[in-house]
Amino acid sequence: MTEPSGKPLDPSSPPPAAPEEAELADMVQELRPMFPNAAPFLARFLPQSDPSHTGLSHHFCDLHGFLKFLHEQGWYGYLHATLGDQQAFVLLFEGRTVTAAAASATGEQALGELLSLYEQGAQLSAHPLPAQLAHVLSGIGSRAWKFNLTEDFTGLHARPGGAIFYVKGEITATMPATLPYEGAFPAPLRPQTLILPRSLAGWAHHHYALTLRGKDALNAITDMHQTFRAKHGQPGLAFMRALGEDLSPAEYAMRTDVALHDLEPMVQDFLTGGLIREH
Repeated sequence: MTEPSGKPLDPSSPPPAAPEEAELADMVQELRPMFPNAAPFLARFLPQSDPSHTGLSHHFCDLHGFLKFLHEQGWYGYLHATLGDQQAFVLLFEGRTVTAAAASATGEQALGELLSLYEQGAQLSAHPLPAQLAHVLSGIGSRAWKFNLTEDFTGLHARPGGAIFYVKGEITATMPATLPYEGAFPAPLRPQTLILPRSLAGWAHHHYALTLRGKDALNAITDMHQTFRAKHGQPGLAFMRALGEDLSPAEYAMRTDVALHDLEPMVQDFLTGGLIREH
């Protein structure tokens, strides 16, 4: 166990005095919850943030296109969709969807819930966050873990008196939001991208076999290879090779950290071009 300063505790000497509240307030940022009465764990710890985009609906904004735009921007923040009394929340890190929550779901299922609500007419808003805060929040899932402060702990510690945001063992922010019990949400070193559930992105979970044309596309001595490389480049070749090794697009996206919405048009092009076929 270490103090937030990162120095080991010396059992032979008394622990340093805790900073006064006023001193602590000068050292860390006091955040206000955006959704203080929310039930999902992720939602109750989202900080107040003026939206960069608000009032979006499927009538004039394609959500997959918007997510692609945020991915290209390397955006940090959260999306909030509301339809009547239904809500869904998705956190983005580097423009990638990394954790999500809805009334009765978390993770991929909650991401699917947000998309479903949007297609039903939900209003969507996007709230930017500093990268550091987005990283701290990226570990919030359906359950909290026992808190163990180490020199490199990054994540959120929820306790009866409120929540503490840690980055590498240092307190960076506090928030008057709590859990029914004390616990911690460690942030992953590098948050992984959520993949849409099979019900919403069946194509991503299918396996594909290369046709003879597809095999020619990977053979450097063929004209087909030159044509394919000119159109899809090295990323297309790597993806085609992975499909030939029996990886599904979802598995490939997880391994390479490529966004699924970048792979979908390639899959469609490979299918219509006769380069691959479904198993």
